[in-house]
Amino acid sequence: MSLAIGKALKPRIKEMRFSLYLLNRNRLTRLSLLIVLALIVIALVAPLIVPYPQHISVETNPQDKLLAPSAQYFFGTDELGRDIFSRVLYGTRISLQTALLAVGLALLIGIPLGAIAGYFGGFVDELIMRVTDVFLSFPPLLLAITIAAFMGPSLQNAMLAIALSWWPWYTRLIRGQAVSIRERQFVKAARAIGTPPFKIVFQHIVPNCISPVIVQASMDIGGVILTIASLSFLGLGAQPPTPDWGLMVSTSRNYFLNAWWYSIFPGLAIFVTVLVFNLLGDGLREIMDPKTRKL
Repeated sequence: MSLAIGKALKPRIKEMRFSLYLLNRNRLTRLSLLIVLALIVIALVAPLIVPYPQHISVETNPQDKLLAPSAQYFFGTDELGRDIFSRVLYGTRISLQTALLAVGLALLIGIPLGAIAGYFGGFVDELIMRVTDVFLSFPPLLLAITIAAFMGPSLQNAMLAIALSWWPWYTRLIRGQAVSIRERQFVKAARAIGTPPFKIVFQHIVPNCISPVIVQASMDIGGVILTIASLSFLGLGAQPPTPDWGLMVSTSRNYFLNAWWYSIFPGLAIFVTVLVFNLLGDGLREIMDPKTRKL
């Protein structure tokens, strides 16, 4: 029995080794993965490593307001004398957590709808895809702004607004995959032995559609972080004194000429995070899509 298990696992192990080889060969993907892992670690331990944890909440330090970067304050201070370095570090936790929750919620909505539409076809497919087309007819940022404005300004509402504007992309992606998979032999065999339709959808269709979804989600995290920052910049996301990157950039507009560091460092944090997630998504697409693999 152990020999049979070993034979069954051998192709998967070979595939994993080849994927790791591709990952290690692409320097940009490797570097972006390391930076993403570093950002995740920072997000997890942010409350423990920030130099001035009291500056994360409402405590202020007026005597040190708008100080330039120095050995004491690496990124300088804001208009209330709070350490920008501490707030940018803690903002990593907020941005990643919100982005992951928003993408996860969008996946929970989009994947089942796309799989059901692709497998059943007919009226069910038409109904789901026409609703999807209605959502896709609006630019995602504009739709997120509208939903967030309707629900009220807060980080949680911004996350829900982004999820509600993002799910149609996953629905369309999964639906296209499900349409091709439903005609394969293993699905026909499952139908022939009387497997319930929804069991086929979630045990056979969805697992075989997951690779392109992982790639798309990894690239979307960067876009969601940028959207969250945009909503906070417009006053529809995080509210003071939350150390959100977009909110910090928004507040710093009034001090840009006299305190350039106030907007530069949160802006760089957004830029680097979005860039590395996009690069990681490109690398994962090369690894997980056989059509784009380079031998």
